[in-house]
Amino acid sequence: MQIIKDIIPDVIKGLETKKHAHDEPELLLKRVLPKKELGHVKFRYLRKGILGITVDSSAWVYQLNLQKPELLAKLGKKSKAIKDIRFYIGETQ
Repeated sequence: MQIIKDIIPDVIKGLETKKHAHDEPELLLKRVLPKKELGHVKFRYLRKGILGITVDSSAWVYQLNLQKPELLAKLGKKSKAIKDIRFYIGETQ
């Protein structure tokens, strides 16, 4: 039988691991996108595995769509919750 003082550190470690496993989508974007792209995008939503991103121009939507497979691969390594990315034109400020 385990003593509660031995169980508590294991529970806390498990909670920390889960917290990092499902990181905030905004933080994930900051980790996978270069600074150049970050100035042109804004997190919109994460629903049913689809990450919605607002982009400030059609030129950047085109550029990010070209990078989409690479972005999905990078995001997939950091979070299993993201299955696809959708880009929308709008204000990012």
